Amino acid sequence: MEEFRGDRRARGLATGAVYASLALALVMIYQSTNHINFAQGEFVMLPAFAMVGFIAAGAPLPLAFVLTVVLAIGVLGLGLSIANQLTAPELTPALERAAVLASFLAVGLMLVAILWTRAMPVAPERVELPGEQGFVLEPELPEALRQELAWGSQMLLTATPAASVLLHWGERTLLRRGVLAPAEPRFSPGAICRRAWQTQTAVGLVNLKLYPGRDEFRGLPEGIPALIVQPVGERGVLLLAGWSPRCFSRSDEAWLAGWAQKLRTELEPLDAAAGLPAAEAEG
Repeated sequence: MEEFRGDRRARGLATGAVYASLALALVMIYQSTNHINFAQGEFVMLPAFAMVGFIAAGAPLPLAFVLTVVLAIGVLGLGLSIANQLTAPELTPALERAAVLASFLAVGLMLVAILWTRAMPVAPERVELPGEQGFVLEPELPEALRQELAWGSQMLLTATPAASVLLHWGERTLLRRGVLAPAEPRFSPGAICRRAWQTQTAVGLVNLKLYPGRDEFRGLPEGIPALIVQPVGERGVLLLAGWSPRCFSRSDEAWLAGWAQKLRTELEPLDAAAGLPAAEAEG
């Protein structure tokens, strides 16, 4: 509780500082021009979006702030250099040389800010998930399918940054492996899973806490940072939960899609052999 209160105080101070800076800028511009600048909010919005972009690229908050300031200085310097050229009464050689040097300096600052996170990427922190390692498999499955699920899930957990794997087919959860959530409540496909079935393409949730529909994945450990929702035909879904935000690569997604296609070819004949048409199974 004390940590939560401290976080609220920090957020309040940060919000107050933003409003104070905005008010100071409005007053300074009004005092010098006798006009109210209604575009002042845009000047605040652009650096805010830049800072969010740096954080999303993996930069910690202090570094993202520094890079945002560097980028803002570069943009401001470039704008002032262009304005100076347009308003100068006479373009002398000295002024042209100064404008070229100022433009190079401004562009260099912007490139440093933009390329810094690419040159020195920051790996996302691994989240400690509640729960214990386990392996739960539907007991009524054929032995060949059980072996396939055991092998494939083990490969996903060792070859990718996955923390947990879940396979849901029809009305049953056939596989849970890795960090396990409590048995209740059981996983039930929701809107995101239905969208994956409709499009027959995987849905990647790179930072799950930003998605309001994350409650449908209650069958997975609480607080998972990243998730891939991979459809298995029109009746199944394969969920792969990661240890950290943006942890899965395109090769991980391709590997998961290939295994899902293989599972579909093995699961659909089981329904046909049991005399369960797809429409009845879904109903």
